[in-house]
Amino acid sequence: MKFDATFWVAISFIIFFGGLIYLKIPKKINDLLSNMIKNIKNEIDESERLRTESKVLLDKAQNRLDNIKIETKKISEQAKKDSEKLIIDMNEKFYKSVEIKKNLTQLKIAQMKEAAIKEIKDDSIKLAVNSVKKIITTSVDQSKLDALFEKNLEETKIALKNINS
Repeated sequence: MKFDATFWVAISFIIFFGGLIYLKIPKKINDLLSNMIKNIKNEIDESERLRTESKVLLDKAQNRLDNIKIETKKISEQAKKDSEKLIIDMNEKFYKSVEIKKNLTQLKIAQMKEAAIKEIKDDSIKLAVNSVKKIITTSVDQSKLDALFEKNLEETKIALKNINS
C-alpha cells in the first residue's frame, strides 16, 4: 500500500493538532484571550468610572460657577441699590444745605434791611431835631426853647423806645 502525499498531509495535520491539544495550546490561547478580554473589560469599566467621576466633578464645577454667577449678580444689584441710595441721600443733603443757605441769606437780607431802615430813621430824626432846633433858636427865646427842647427830647426818646420795641 502506497500512501500518497495527501495521506501524509492529513497525518501530519492530525499529529500537529494532537500536539497542540497535548500541549494544551488551545486552552492557553483561550486563557490568554480571556485575560485580554478581562483587561479590556476592566479598562472599559475604569474609563466608565472615570467618565462618571469627571461628569460629577464637571457638574459640581458647573454648580459652583452658577452659584458664583448668582452671587455676583446679587452683589452687583446690591451695590447698584446702595449707590442709588447714596446718590439720593447726597441729593437730599445738597438740597437741604442749599435751602439752609437760602434761608440764612434771606435772614441776612432782612437784618440788613432793618438796619438800613433804622439808620435812615435815626438820620431823619437827627435831621428833624436839628431843623427844629434851628427854627426854635431863631424864633423863640432861650427859656422857652430849653423847655420845648427837653419836652421834645423826652417825646423822641419815648417814640424811639416804641419803634425799637
